[in-house]
Amino acid sequence: MAGPTTAQRGEAERADTPARPPHISPEGRRLTGRTRLVLAAVGVLLTAAATLWVLYGSSWLRLEQVTTTGTGVLTRAEVEAAAGAPVGDPLVSVDTGAIADRLRQKLPRIDSVDVVRSWPHGIALKVTERKPVLLVEKGHKFIEVDAKGVRFATVDEAPRHVPVLELAAERSASLGRFGVDRLLREAVRIAGDLPEQVAGETESVRITSYDSVVLELTRERTVMWGSSEEGPVKARVLTALMKAAPKAGHFDVSAPTAPAASKS
Repeated sequence: MAGPTTAQRGEAERADTPARPPHISPEGRRLTGRTRLVLAAVGVLLTAAATLWVLYGSSWLRLEQVTTTGTGVLTRAEVEAAAGAPVGDPLVSVDTGAIADRLRQKLPRIDSVDVVRSWPHGIALKVTERKPVLLVEKGHKFIEVDAKGVRFATVDEAPRHVPVLELAAERSASLGRFGVDRLLREAVRIAGDLPEQVAGETESVRITSYDSVVLELTRERTVMWGSSEEGPVKARVLTALMKAAPKAGHFDVSAPTAPAASKS
């Protein structure tokens, strides 16, 4: 039987040889890579445009609700009115810093406030109010002073458990040397250092000079505090002294290393 012809052998060899990929010129390869880059850039631009539209142009992420927490004396209604949050604007464009500034300016009772975006439709106002540690009587009203010495509000009635300042330094050399504001700061500092229980029972802080401050407590008790120096130490000594002599009417911690208590 005759073998395969030369033509047949050639066809078989060509069938066994793998096909070569089509030749792509360097210019074609550069064009393909450039096309990919263009498509990727177009995709990024479309994504960015869609994101901007959702944030600014759509009605999905707009400010619809303002909530307030942390109020005590202030009401939520007056805080939200003072905030002036732009309801209806895109939430992303709301200037939270400007809202916080407006609140502190319009409502001095606010010590600090956090303005937080609450996605997708809200703004949360987290308020911390100032707490009075001392009252300054003016006419028939009272000025509230916090532990930083800030006079932040004038009220018709004295809040409970907040002592009233009695500045009796008219004839004292301290008044000319330090001035009323300095003596007030000293009284505020002392009021801020008082133990919580003592502060609640203090009716007035009487200051006659820089180093002569007397606390008038309930049940006709008095405390000779002295100056504002070593306030935390004096607070601890006074607490221990009042526990040791619960029936005493007068306590002296002006020299905290040598405290004293007596019935009168």
